[in-house]
Amino acid sequence: MKIKILSFLLMFIFLHQLHAQKKQPVPVIFDTDMGPDYDDVGAMALLHYFEDRGDARILATMASSKHSNVAATLSVLNTYFQRPEIPVGIPKALADTMSDFQHWTDSLISKYPHNIKNNDEAEDAVKLYRKILATQKDKSVTIITVGFFTNLFQLLQSQPDKYSKLTGEALVQQKVQQLVSMAGIFPAGIEFNIIKHKEAAKYVFEHWPTSIIISGFEIGKNIKTGIPLIKNKHIQNSPVKDAFRIAIPLSVQDSAGRMSWDETAVLVAIAGYAPWYDLARGKISVDVADGSNLWTEDKTGTHYHLIEKAPPAVIEKMINDMMMHVPGK
Repeated sequence: MKIKILSFLLMFIFLHQLHAQKKQPVPVIFDTDMGPDYDDVGAMALLHYFEDRGDARILATMASSKHSNVAATLSVLNTYFQRPEIPVGIPKALADTMSDFQHWTDSLISKYPHNIKNNDEAEDAVKLYRKILATQKDKSVTIITVGFFTNLFQLLQSQPDKYSKLTGEALVQQKVQQLVSMAGIFPAGIEFNIIKHKEAAKYVFEHWPTSIIISGFEIGKNIKTGIPLIKNKHIQNSPVKDAFRIAIPLSVQDSAGRMSWDETAVLVAIAGYAPWYDLARGKISVDVADGSNLWTEDKTGTHYHLIEKAPPAVIEKMINDMMMHVPGK
């Protein structure tokens, strides 16, 4: 009962803060390794929830992997939330091709409408990044990455083109306000999003010219979501519900719900880290020998990682509620 009351109070504070200091929607580029895992689906549900509330504006959805279903799956979710026009980018160079063993992406693509049918119809991720960033106001864009660092690595190394006379690093410095990432484990360890392209992660953390807020593995592992969505009989014909409905029963560790790493990154990127988390300031470094990451406290550092403040159950309730958002409401 105490958790429910605390969750309600924090949600009230959150909604009050958003509307009391109502400002322009946060322009967001969302970068995901959609499907091997499916917490990415929950993250996209939150992102569209925030746009429907007027708190975010989705500029593009990027895939950092290139398995055969990735572009179409992103298109399914954007179409379901009544935004089929959102551009989709994928890596055109080498990238990871790991896909979902539960085959929920196959089910979503076969059941739901989508404009983009395959990866060939998606745009080159780096070119799309450059095209979009070049048209945005200075220091305005938030990039959320909940997958591999492939696209961001290539963006930083990109050269001037028809979209901008700036190099990739200079373009990011001019147009991006912050990077919010689900990656790493703190204070040290080995985490999936980093090790899958550890060279890219190392380069990005060493060269990214704006602040980086990181939601580590330890933040999302105790937040289990999806069960209330599956049990909600009023929500029908939802690709978000179907992804969780298909995948959760296929893993014993998901019996209480899927661990919610990616959703926490979206929550913090749009709504801020307070009052749910504190921030540690310093520097994350990556060892390319094994992909492990290490955190060093540094008062002048531009990297920050989340530290739990509210109980995970409070965040779990909030995310579950947001994931049950249906289009247009």
